[in-house]
Amino acid sequence: MAGGGEATRGVEVDDLGHRFAGSPFLWRHVSFAVRDGEILALCGRSGCGKSTMLSIIAGWENPTEGVVRRGEPCRISWVFQNPYGAAWRTVLDIAAYPLLAAGHTRSYAEEQARSILDSFGLSALENRLFQELSGGEAQRLMLVRAINAQPDVLLVDEPTAQLDTRTADLVNSTLSQLARSGAAVIIATHDPRTCEACDRVIDLDLYARSE
Repeated sequence: MAGGGEATRGVEVDDLGHRFAGSPFLWRHVSFAVRDGEILALCGRSGCGKSTMLSIIAGWENPTEGVVRRGEPCRISWVFQNPYGAAWRTVLDIAAYPLLAAGHTRSYAEEQARSILDSFGLSALENRLFQELSGGEAQRLMLVRAINAQPDVLLVDEPTAQLDTRTADLVNSTLSQLARSGAAVIIATHDPRTCEACDRVIDLDLYARSE
């Protein structure tokens, strides 16, 4: 990121435009910045390119136009709309894995994992296999795993799509707390409650282009 003073590990999107081969632009001239400690929602109609924007921010796709700037260093975690995981692993194993991969002891990793599992209402499921979880439970577990990776930037695709109102509110509150702890959080969503929990909202429909 440009600028003096303390380094930031957020993301800056500068005049971004994207189209798939043979198709019109999804959007053009999109610019925004998400700094450490902020939470931003990307909203818009289904098919407007919210997930594509997340993919570009993560560096998995290149934009047709514009540039994405990421802080240095920048650890990015992404929670997909459709949860996936090792079917034969337990909830606790999956939640603790990022901490183990970072070199922490198993006792520390499991202690931290249990704490976050509890905050997401999953503590009673720690010995359950991933393949035995409901869609909503699996989605919450993926959020726990992403948080335990201690990302600088967290990308979340439709985090409340499979959740009831109470659990969705819990997830929104936890994502807000994560942002307040210093992460930059970007959420693709169509849920008005999630948008209300964010510091800012970018409506990609406003940047739609047919040319």
